[in-house]
Parts: sequence; structure tokens; C-alpha cells
Amino acid sequence: MSRSLRVPSRAACSPLDGGWGSAGPGVSRGTRSGGRRAAGALLRIRRRQKAILLGLAVILAGSVVAAVGAGAVGIAPREVVAALWRGPGAGLNGTIIWDLRLPRVLMAALAGASLGAAGALFQALFRNPLADPYLIGASAGASLGAVVALVVSPHFEPLGIGAVPAMAFLGAVASVILVYRLAREGGGLSILGLILAGVAVSSFLSALVSLLTYLTADERLHQVVFWLMGGFSGATWRLLAASLPYSLLACLASLLFARDLNALLLGEETAGYLGVEVELAKKAVLGAGALLTAVAVSVGGMVGFVGLVVPHLARMSGGPDHRYLLPASALGGAAALVLADMVSRTVLAPGELPVGLITALLGAPFFLFVLRRRRRMGPPWLPKGG
Repeated sequence: MSRSLRVPSRAACSPLDGGWGSAGPGVSRGTRSGGRRAAGALLRIRRRQKAILLGLAVILAGSVVAAVGAGAVGIAPREVVAALWRGPGAGLNGTIIWDLRLPRVLMAALAGASLGAAGALFQALFRNPLADPYLIGASAGASLGAVVALVVSPHFEPLGIGAVPAMAFLGAVASVILVYRLAREGGGLSILGLILAGVAVSSFLSALVSLLTYLTADERLHQVVFWLMGGFSGATWRLLAASLPYSLLACLASLLFARDLNALLLGEETAGYLGVEVELAKKAVLGAGALLTAVAVSVGGMVGFVGLVVPHLARMSGGPDHRYLLPASALGGAAALVLADMVSRTVLAPGELPVGLITALLGAPFFLFVLRRRRRMGPPWLPKGG
């Protein structure tokens, strides 16, 4: 027993500084080169993610400028930037930008960012890239609340934000609480139970919405149908100010659990072994995603495909790390919905189409194209060999 195994030091074991030099012949060179390749691949992925986030921020800024300038009265981008720089002022262009278009554009950005982030959260929670923010009943609850407000008292304005968005928000929150109660099992939260409860509650609430729509008087039927198809014609600064804190709070909470979401992708049991408080993480993700969905639906109605397509594209472009995926989904969702709202306002100007119709018409074919391309090429964030 005079010859003992040599244990390499901490410095020698670091793959980032070319360690393992004393591990013995036959393994040092291969291990060192493998560690360098892994470190290089990780660095390339990080750089790619930063570039994507920067590009999305630039696209969002350009989309806001283009959307503010587009409409029945066209305003050049230079004039838009100048008006935004000067702040609210006199003149026709200043009134159009600050009183009419900018609140609507920012509201579309807020709803798009909320849907994008919520989609990323629910796809991680359910470990299914085809999950969307409407899976747990928030949309059906918001629709019921909005339809009740439109039918009963559309002009009532609690806190000055309008009955429709207020009732839609309350309906979304109440439906998610109901789904959560139904899905609890022995103090824990069952993912399968959450899905089943969400489907059941959504079906029941959707039936109530259909019943109210059928019984609605003709003069209000158009308002109900138009809201259900999505739009931002009712955007105001007051509504934007009332909605923004909830969305920011939910986004901050989701970022705090980004590492836990990465671990949950490996399964709940594995995440628990890695030190994640699984039940706490699931409840926090569910609460943040539900709050984001409630905000988006209450201010914009039923807008489909943003929460499904945008996180999927962000994941295909930069990988599944939620420290990147959540902000990328928010930025991409905001830009996508701003552009969709711009199209809905301009394609039939001075009239407009429901923005949910635009997202469905453009999102469904594009999503099918991306899925077909991904099936041929594989995930693009994986490092190439060599």
C-alpha cells in the first residue's frame, strides 16, 4: 500500500484554466481539450444570447417609432422621434402622438411582453413547448368578466380605468385561483391536475360567455365580439399606469426563479436533488404567469399565438436558459404585438381590424413554417462539432 492514488488539487481540476495536469497519463490532454471546447461553446452561446437581446431591443424601439407614426395621418419617423424627445406639446402631431397613438402603442407593448413572458413561464412549468398562457383558464375568466361588464354596465369606471378591463382582470385572477384550488393534492401542486382543472374551468367559463353573448342585445353584441377578438382601441394613460406595476412585479418575480426553472426542465425530482424548493417554485411561476396573463387579457382582449410562438422562437434562437429566455420572450412579444396592432390600424384605415385576427392569420402559418424548418435543421443553439 506504499503507492497511493494521487488526488489532483482544486487548481488542477479547473477546466477553465487548463487543469487536470497531474491526473496522470492518458487523460490529461483529452480532458483539457474537452474542457476548453465546453468553455468555448458556453461563451459562444452567451454572446449569441446577448446579441439576440440587443437586437430585440432595437427592433422593439424601431417598432414603437414606426407604429406611432403610422395611421390615417402619417408622421415621419424623424418627427416622431423629435416629438417624443420634446415631450407633450402643442400642435396637431403632438396631440396625435401623445394623446392617441403613444398610449395605444405602449399598451400593445405591455400586453405583448406580458404574453411572451407568461408563455415562457408556462412552457417551463408544464415542460411542454406548446403550452400557452391561456391553458389554465385565465383567458376564459377574463372573457367572462369583460362580457359581464359590457352587458351590465360598460360605462362604469372604478378607479377611473373602465369597467371592462377591471372586470376582465378580476375574472382572470378568480379563475386562476379556482384552478389552483382544484389542482392541489395533499398540500402539493399537481401539474397534470393543473392542466385538467384548467381545461375544465375554461370550458365551463367559455360556455357562460357563449350564453351571455347569445342573450346580449344587438347594440352591444358588436362590442362583445370585438373585445373577444382583441384590440387596444380603449388604451389610455390611466389604464397603462394601472396595469404596468402588476406586469413589472410578475416579470421581476419570474426572473428571480429563472435558475429554478432551468432545473425544473430536468424534472421535479432532479430539481429537488439540486436544491430547488419545487413546490415554492411551481406556485411562484404559476402566480407570476397568471398575473401576466390577467394583465394582458384585461387590456387587450383575446390575443392568440403571441404567448405560444414568441417563446418558442426565442428558445430556438438562443437556447432554453431562462435567464435569457424570459427577457427575450418579453421583448419579442412586445415587438410582435406592436407591429400586429400597427397592421390592424392601417390595413383598412381609417377603420381597423381586431389585433387578435392579425396575430392568428400571421402567427399560425409562420409557426408551422418554423416547426417544419426546425424538424429539418435541429436546434440552432447547439454547438457545432470540430
